[in-house]
Amino acid sequence: MANRYFTQDTLRFLNDLAANNNREWFAPHKEEYETTVRTPALDFITDMADELALISPHFLAVPKKVGGSLMRVYRDTRFGKDKRPYKTNIGIQFRHEMGKDVHAPGYYLHVEPGKCFVGVGIWRPDARALGKIRDAIVETGDDWLAASGDKAFKKTFTLSGESLINAPRGYAKDHPLLEDLKRKDFIALSEMSEKSVTSSNLKSRLIDKFNAATPYMQFLCKALELRF
Repeated sequence: MANRYFTQDTLRFLNDLAANNNREWFAPHKEEYETTVRTPALDFITDMADELALISPHFLAVPKKVGGSLMRVYRDTRFGKDKRPYKTNIGIQFRHEMGKDVHAPGYYLHVEPGKCFVGVGIWRPDARALGKIRDAIVETGDDWLAASGDKAFKKTFTLSGESLINAPRGYAKDHPLLEDLKRKDFIALSEMSEKSVTSSNLKSRLIDKFNAATPYMQFLCKALELRF
């Protein structure tokens, strides 16, 4: 049964955009983008607000076209070699109320043909935030192990992201939690099928996954001195 948010038309549009990633194609298809991508994404964000607040009132669902939980379709092409103008996925981040950008702690939904997933945690934190998380792992290692090893969390999510090759400066090279201290990202991912993303129970499945991440998100928030 389909939901009122993302459908096969959504995935079809994203596929077409990937095959025609240029302004000449996008301009006459912008109404289709609004109908199959942006409007259902904003409706979904709106409907997530109340249930997200039950997990934590400090993570926000903001249904705005610009500056809210929905990431822009336009890519920043200023600094990279890849000059394709559009993102070919839907990115929705429910970030912490104190966060200003995608590098804030948050809950994330990624919708892309053949690559749908849920993410939690913090992606590429700045040096100050990264230091706080690493210090918390050193100072409260048992709490970190309990959070990252929580049964429901481990069953649902896999820790992911990039890591340093060597021990970070200022931390013992023989620390028993060195592999975690070497992390540059503190994100965890959970795959979702296209069938799940387009099903009628998308919202409840997402809430279940977010709930499973509660111990992990609580640890990160405490490390960063943020309310959960």
